[in-house]
Amino acid sequence: MKSLAVATARLVLAACFAVAVLADVASAQSLDEVIRGLETAYGRMTDLRAEFSQSSFNKSLNQTIPAQGVVSLKRGGKLRWEYSEPTKQEIVSDGKTLWVYTPTLNQVNVGPAPEALAGPAGSFLAGLGKLREHFNVRFLNPAQPRDAEGNVVLDLAPKQPLPTLSRLVLALEPSRWELRKAVVYDQFENTVTMRFTKLVVNGGLPDRLFTFVPPPGVATVPLK
Repeated sequence: MKSLAVATARLVLAACFAVAVLADVASAQSLDEVIRGLETAYGRMTDLRAEFSQSSFNKSLNQTIPAQGVVSLKRGGKLRWEYSEPTKQEIVSDGKTLWVYTPTLNQVNVGPAPEALAGPAGSFLAGLGKLREHFNVRFLNPAQPRDAEGNVVLDLAPKQPLPTLSRLVLALEPSRWELRKAVVYDQFENTVTMRFTKLVVNGGLPDRLFTFVPPPGVATVPLK
């Protein structure tokens, strides 16, 4: 369970920060305008909160695992994933330490955040201000940039692909540029698909939300 949770955090952290960045982008028609707005808006983003539903597909096992919960993110690598389904779980980081708390196991796994979340999350966050420097960006369908629901769909490919991030597809509501859907692909064509609702950007989330104090009696285990 802990490895799945950390892998999920690695895959989707970048996509969820894109929610905060894209939510304030002014209405744009061309790809260049979207990218310029994204890079400008990143400087104004401080935090994000949203409800999410998630579907993780393992290609080799042909297995799909649904999940849902609430995600809170803040600049400085701060994050809090609170899963309510299929089992309760919390993934919390203050930017330095990462906690993965699984109540059913009565344990919390603890490790250094930079090590545990290295790779796609860090690369994407570092690259948001210079998107085209780190990603090849295009409309998923240049001939028809919007999907059947009217969302603009972007296809991001990292210029230096990583095992857990080979492609990221974002569907954006064009009037406010809120992220409606994100699909993250790894090198084995496994995917994590997320849908977001009740999005709040720059709501002033307190730093104390991104720390974790284990309940009494909970075992602390190193995160590997």
